[in-house]
Amino acid sequence: MLTNSRVEANIPAGNLRRAREFYSDKLGLEPFEEMEGVQLAYETAGGTRFTIYETQYAGQAGHTIAQWHVDDIESEVRDLQAKGVIFEVYDMPGVTWDGEIAVLPGLGKAAWFKDSENNTLCVDQDLRGN
Repeated sequence: MLTNSRVEANIPAGNLRRAREFYSDKLGLEPFEEMEGVQLAYETAGGTRFTIYETQYAGQAGHTIAQWHVDDIESEVRDLQAKGVIFEVYDMPGVTWDGEIAVLPGLGKAAWFKDSENNTLCVDQDLRGN
């Protein structure tokens, strides 16, 4: 079944060129494969992949569609802010905030931002020792 398979995220973009610029300029990511006007494929050093594809339905999800697991969320947030990424703060029961970083009791920390296509993305740090 699916237990032994790999999973990849698909991120919608209303404008693929604009999305490519955001992911490059703000997040420091370059596609390893590009189908001009159709999709961009990315792979992280950690071995995970995601694609960005053009569609008129981009930015309509009201939830987080992809997240990066990092070792030092404070450093990542600082670096992304220096590149112009704006983080969001939400009213979430049981969550305390240290600036734009949410402290999730018993789990870790997370910070959310929107990409150029109005998709909600996240960086998080697991503090459970995993």
